[in-house]
Amino acid sequence: MSAVTTGPALEGEVVEGRPAPRTWLRGEQVQVLDVRVQAPAAERRAVPRAVSGTTAQDRVVVVGSVVAGASLAWLLCFRLLPWGTPLAFVLVATLLTVVVVAVATAMVTPGPAVADKVASTVVTAGALVVAVAFGSTLVFTFVRAWPALWHVNLLTQDMAVAGPRDPLTVGGVLHAIVGSLIQIGIASAITVPLALGTAVFMTEIGGPYARVVRTVVEAMTALPSVVAGLFTYTVFVLLLGVPRSGFAASLAITVMMLPIVARAADVVLRVVPSGLREAGLALGSSRWRVVWHVVLPTARPGLATALILGIARGIGETSPVLLTSGASQFLVADPFHTVMNSLPLFVFSTVRSGEPVYIQRGFAAAAVLLTLVLLLFVTTRFLARRKGGSR
Repeated sequence: MSAVTTGPALEGEVVEGRPAPRTWLRGEQVQVLDVRVQAPAAERRAVPRAVSGTTAQDRVVVVGSVVAGASLAWLLCFRLLPWGTPLAFVLVATLLTVVVVAVATAMVTPGPAVADKVASTVVTAGALVVAVAFGSTLVFTFVRAWPALWHVNLLTQDMAVAGPRDPLTVGGVLHAIVGSLIQIGIASAITVPLALGTAVFMTEIGGPYARVVRTVVEAMTALPSVVAGLFTYTVFVLLLGVPRSGFAASLAITVMMLPIVARAADVVLRVVPSGLREAGLALGSSRWRVVWHVVLPTARPGLATALILGIARGIGETSPVLLTSGASQFLVADPFHTVMNSLPLFVFSTVRSGEPVYIQRGFAAAAVLLTLVLLLFVTTRFLARRKGGSR
């Protein structure tokens, strides 16, 4: 017990924000004593465990589990069992790491935290596998293409005067770059209105026909590229008499891009809040004006992403281009009357040639294709965000 104050007070009077628990009369003075009683440990409120962020203990568990899983995997794969391959080691190490994480977490935390830690470990391992696969592809391509990327003629010359065994200082992929840009430009000009119209019909109009269209679009997203090339070659080249050219290749690429862009745009438009549509209709606007001035501007960044997905799929296709465009070794700017080369077709023809210098040019063309897709992605996202922010 500790004395708090001394002065005139009554039973139950509040002293310094707390009621006086007891009073003893000493003449005309009252001495107030504060008796602090500690609550039993069972009655104390448990502090909830933070599920976000990591503590030092969590980091130790993860690092120790990774080391233990890798060590056990090395012992199993390279000492006890005949699984001495890198792929087997990675798979066994991942599985053992998850098991060790579960056991170590169960020793220091309750049951729900064990499931959370195991799930986060599996997701993290999957993300690392994707990152390693993507990064190794990029590194391998650019390392093989590095000797050819140093030469400026790679971007300023075509292969009209260069042969398979000529040095890297002669010839380039200018004709393939121009062909890819022309083909993907025509394909995008055809795909964008058709895909957006299809997505608007499925999202805004609805009805039984919309369900049929959505089913067809979803089925076409898994269409093999060679089937699209055969369809375009049979219908447009053989039946309608369209010559093998960049335009025919653009039609084949359109068949590949259309379901992807339409499906992604449908998902984006369905995310737009219905309150925006209702507000526009309540102000007296017609349905098409609401879609044109409210729904589409709101979904512009997502629609740009849908277009990027379609472009990334179409610009890297080889089978449709091989069947419909032909191949040329010189620069062609007319997409309607003569054959036209492209970057995927150039990579395919050079890598399968067997000549080391020609294969080097193929890797250089692949590196240029990756850079071109990255530039298109950055440009499209920048334009979409800039327009979206100005409204």
